[in-house]
Amino acid sequence: MKFTLKRVVIAGFVAAQAGILAHAAVSADEAKALGTTLTPVGAEKAGNKDGTIPAYTGGLTKAPAEFKAGDGIRPDPFASEKPRLVIDAKNMGEYADKLTEGTKTLLKTYPSFRVDVYPTHRTVAFPKFVTDNTAKSAVNAKTANDGRSIEGVHAGFPFPIPKTGYEAMWNHLVRFNGQSYEAKYRNINVDASGRPALATEGVSVQDFPFWDTAKADADTYWRIKLTYTGPARRAGEALMIVDPLDVGNKDRRAWSYLPGQRRVKVAPDLSFDTPNPGTAGATTFDDTFIFNGSMDRFDFKLVGKKEMLVPYNTYAAVYGTKQDDLLKANHLNPDAVRWELHRVWVVEATLREGKRHVYSKRTFYLDEDSWAALASDNYDARGQLYRAGFAYMAPSYDLPAPYTDMFGHYDFVSRVYSLTGYIAETGGLRHTKPLADREWTADSLAGSGVR
Repeated sequence: MKFTLKRVVIAGFVAAQAGILAHAAVSADEAKALGTTLTPVGAEKAGNKDGTIPAYTGGLTKAPAEFKAGDGIRPDPFASEKPRLVIDAKNMGEYADKLTEGTKTLLKTYPSFRVDVYPTHRTVAFPKFVTDNTAKSAVNAKTANDGRSIEGVHAGFPFPIPKTGYEAMWNHLVRFNGQSYEAKYRNINVDASGRPALATEGVSVQDFPFWDTAKADADTYWRIKLTYTGPARRAGEALMIVDPLDVGNKDRRAWSYLPGQRRVKVAPDLSFDTPNPGTAGATTFDDTFIFNGSMDRFDFKLVGKKEMLVPYNTYAAVYGTKQDDLLKANHLNPDAVRWELHRVWVVEATLREGKRHVYSKRTFYLDEDSWAALASDNYDARGQLYRAGFAYMAPSYDLPAPYTDMFGHYDFVSRVYSLTGYIAETGGLRHTKPLADREWTADSLAGSGVR
C-alpha cells in the first residue's frame, strides 16, 4: 500500500511538472537563419515577388536634415511622397485580402473614410546590442506557465522565430521602445456626432528594465507612471503599473493616487477588460498598445504571416498634424494617415473556457520588422466585430527604435472612436535615461500629484 501511494505521489508530481515545464523556441541550426535569410530579429530579409515590399537593408538610421537633435518632434522623411493607390468603399473588393476586418468595416460604414497607400519603406532599425542579444535569445529563451511567462532572456527579442501565438505576443509585449521615454500626451474621444472630448492629458514616463543593459538581468519588462494634468476634474491624479516577466507567479502590480484622498491605493483592477479611465472607458486596459498585460484570459494561436495594409511611417499623424485637423467626425483625417503594405504575423486569440472578457475573439497583426502590434479586430460575445484598433508606426530614427505608442480604437456599436497618446502639440517624445528603482514605489507615486 505504501509503495502504491508513493507511485501515485511521484506520478502526480511528474504530471504537474510537465504542465509548467519551460519550452525553448528554436534549435541552434534554426537560429542560423538570423542575419542571413532573416533579419537579426526574425523578419524576412527578401522583398515580396511583385516588389511592393522591398528587401530589408538595415532600416532608417539617419535623421532628416531638418531634425533638431534632442527635439521631441520628428519630421517626416517621406513628406514629398504621393499615394500609389487609394482604396475606398467602391474598390475595396479588389484589395479585401490585404485589409483587416476593421479596415473593411470602416470603409463600408463611413463614405468619407479611405486608405491612402504609399510606397513601402522598411524603416525599423535597432541598436547593435538588441540584435546581438536576440541571436542569443533565440536558443535560450523559454516560455513557462502555459505560455504566460518567459525566462532565459534579457535585452533581446525572446522569440525571433516564433512557434506559438504566445511567443509572438511576447515579442510584442517586450517590443523595443528604447530603455525609457517621457512624453506629454492627450487622450481624446470623438463621439458619434463628431464632437471631440478630452479624456485625459498628462505626463507619461515609461521604463523598460528588460532592455536596460546596465542590469545583468531583470524580472520586470515594463513600467509606466502617468500623472494627469487634465481635464480639470482629474488634475493631480496619478497611476503606476509594473509588469513582470513571470506573469504566472508575479501578477501585475498597480497603484493609483487620488488627490482628494491624498493617499496611494493598490489598484488590482487596472488590467484585462476593466474600462480604461485614461480613455474615459472607451477602451479596455488590455487594448493599450493594441494588446497589453497578461495572456491568461485567451488561447493564442499563431496563424501565420500575411501581407497586409497597415498604418506605417505615420510621421504626419504622430508629429505633424494639429489635433483639430487630425480628429474628424467618425475617423481620423485620411489625409494625415499613411498606409503601407507590410508582412505581419497574424495571431488569433480565443476566450478560454471559464474565463470572462468583453471580447470573445481577437485577431492581432504584428509587424514582422518591429514585432509591434499594428492592428487588431475585437469581437463581442455574439461573434460580431465590436472594436478595431490601429497603432501608428513612426520610428525614432535618432535612437534608433520603433515607436507605435500612439494608437486608436473604433467602437462599431457606440460609433465612438478614441485616440491615445497624441503628442504633436505637446512637445513630442523624448527618449530618456531610466529612472532609479526608488522612483517606482508606491511612496514615489504619492509625491507625483500636482495638487
